[in-house]
Order: sequence, then C-alpha cells, then structure tokens
Amino acid sequence: MAKEIVAMLLAGGQGSRLYALTQNLAKPAVPFGGKYRIIDFPLSNCVNSGIDTVGILTQYQPVVLNEYIGNGQPWDLDRLYGGVHVLPPYQKASGSDWFKGTANAIYQHISFIDRYDPEYVIILSGDQICKQDYREFLNFHKEKNADCTIAMLEVPWEEASRFGVAITDAEKRILEFEEKPANPRSNLASMGIYIFTWKVLKEALIELSDQKGCDFGKHVIPYCHERGSIYAYEYNGYWKDVGTLQSYWESNMELIDLIPEFNLYEEFWKIYTKSDVIPPQYISPDSVIERAIIGEGAEIYGKVYNSVIGPGVVIGENCEVRDSIIMKGTVIGENTIVNKAIIAENCYIGTNCELGVFDEVPNSWKPDIYTNGMVTIGENSIVPDRVRIGKNTAISGGTTIDDYPRGILASGENIIKAGDRV
Repeated sequence: MAKEIVAMLLAGGQGSRLYALTQNLAKPAVPFGGKYRIIDFPLSNCVNSGIDTVGILTQYQPVVLNEYIGNGQPWDLDRLYGGVHVLPPYQKASGSDWFKGTANAIYQHISFIDRYDPEYVIILSGDQICKQDYREFLNFHKEKNADCTIAMLEVPWEEASRFGVAITDAEKRILEFEEKPANPRSNLASMGIYIFTWKVLKEALIELSDQKGCDFGKHVIPYCHERGSIYAYEYNGYWKDVGTLQSYWESNMELIDLIPEFNLYEEFWKIYTKSDVIPPQYISPDSVIERAIIGEGAEIYGKVYNSVIGPGVVIGENCEVRDSIIMKGTVIGENTIVNKAIIAENCYIGTNCELGVFDEVPNSWKPDIYTNGMVTIGENSIVPDRVRIGKNTAISGGTTIDDYPRGILASGENIIKAGDRV
C-alpha cells in the first residue's frame, strides 16, 4: 500500500556550534525546555500532521539518539507498516560511505523511500524548534502543482546571509534562489524544510549523485529550479534554529516568559516526548523560585530565577541560580552562585563556587562559539569546591582544584580535559 507522503528527518549533523553540548551527543538529542529533546518537535509535528512514516538519518554520535527514539512508541510511530526508522549511512557489498551532504544522505536511502511508493517526500531538519502543520504545507504544494516547495519565513536583513534566500512573484513562485549570499537581495529565508514530488526528487538525486558534498540548498534546489517549478510556502509561526549556544539559550529563556510566544503545553498541538518514570519535584520551604521551569524529580533547596531546570537536578541550600539552563541529573553544591550558564547533563558543581563573574573577555579558544558572557559546561563534568569561573568560558571533564590557578578560571579561558567525555 502506497503512502501519500514520507518524512525524512536529517539528524546526522555534528552541531559544531554547540560544541560542549554535542561532543558526545547528536544535536537533535540535546535536551530542551527541561523535559524534551530537540528531535521531539519535528517528530511531534509529523504525528500531529498525520504523517506516520518517518526515516531518521543519523551519523554523528548516534548512540543516545538511537536509544531515545527506540521503536517510536512515545510519538505513536510504532507502526506495523510505516512508523519510525533510524537510517545510518548505507553499507553495501562494495563497502560503506558516510553521508557527504544533506542530499547525499537521502540518496543513500532511495530504496527505503521506494518501499512506500510515496507521491511526496518532506525533508525535515532535526535541530529546529517550531510547531508546523505539514498538512497545510502539503496542500499548498498540491495547489501549485509544484515540483518542490520550500518552507520560508522573513528574517532580519542582517541575518539573511546565513540562509538560502528567494525572490518570488505574486503567486509565490520562486524566480531566484541563492544559498547564503554575501549580499542578499531578499530576506525571505529557507527554513531547511522542503516538500518534493518524489519522482522529481529521485531524478535529481540520481543525476547529482556524483556531486561532491551534494546539498539541497547548493545543488538540488538549483537543479529543480532550472528544470521545473519551485514555490515558497511562507510560514508565520514561531521558529528557532537552535544551532548556536546563544540561540539555544534564548529559545529556552523565552519559554519562561509570563506569556511565552512558544507554548509547550497546548492541548491541540501536543509535543510528545520519551519520559522517565521519576518522582515529582521537591521544593524546600526555604527555597525561592521565580519564573522558572522545574523538571520532574528535581530538588530545589536554594534560589532559582529565570532559569530552566531539568529532571533530577539538585540545587543545594543557599545556592542562587540565575538566567541559566541546568540539565538532567546535575548537582549544584551548597552556597554556589550560578549566573548565565548552560550546564549539561550529569555534572557536579562543587560548594561555595561562583560561576559567571568578572568582566567579559572574548574566549581565547572559540570566540565565535563561547560568547555573550555565558559559562558552558559539558556533560559529566566536575567542578571542584571553592572556585570562581569567569564569563565566556568552557569546561569539560573531571576538573580538579589544580586546574584553577588561585582557584580562578578567568573570563575567556577554558579547561578541556583531554580524553574526557564532554
């Protein structure tokens, strides 16, 4: 039985701009909002849009992501025909090969798509936060009798060079498309979400199969544009590309606004996730919590302001946590102050510490990643007692007091323990 549409979800990227959060974790598996992981959002969009066949293309650090997806039951994707499928790089008799671009990843799994004989294929990104009804998107594609339709939205002009941008006519037919132009002539930007008529996409993938680093924006879209009709579907809802530490932090902070633009808890558009069975939160009578998300199983004994606290986190007595994201299983010791930090899963932050102090200085190692005055600590890291950590800093691994001269990590500096998991 043929499927009308199959979704292919690109989840194999390294997520290098999140660095400390993705050293041992695929970006779509990064926690979000104190309860979810990033991949929950495109998977929930599929289910809510009536798409029941999803191929998830994995490559970089896939273990946690593969385990998390499992048989797809939390998203109602454990189907006898269709459902969710984890698709690694394809191994054949002549050998195996890594995905060499977004389009090459799909090319390697043409046989998977052909199993379902779909009329349409939707290409999704595994690192975006949005709620989108793909049924409206598909109906637009059908109405235009398009070969390809690109989901697009207007972005600030100063950001347009980061995206593929399009110039359209009154009917939303794309007249010109440029991938990440240095001097953009449009601010209508691609979201990296496409619907193709399958026979058109299949032909393009085969024709471009020898193209080095075959990519949708650089190769497939121009190919289809030359030979057929491509359209822009304008999306007007909430959308965040959480590809940088700053955008990741901002999108989490937006969740705790008094009236958040992005509501995680709407009944008519649920976000599904794989949840552990853990006890409820414990909030001490002496604690203070203002504008915060507190995950299940967390224990709060100190003060939490404007922060997202994940499941099983412990905030010790006399602690103060502000403007921070603290992920699952992390322990913050007593009398510790945390200002504007992202602390990954299963870390231990010692007692009597101060994080996010001193004047702001550009990071000495990766100034384009560790910015905006943030402290970033990778998973399974240990910070000893009685240390002071400056802004724009990065820590990974099991650090000791000997790693901190005079008990200080100055602003802009890093401690990256070789061989440690970060």
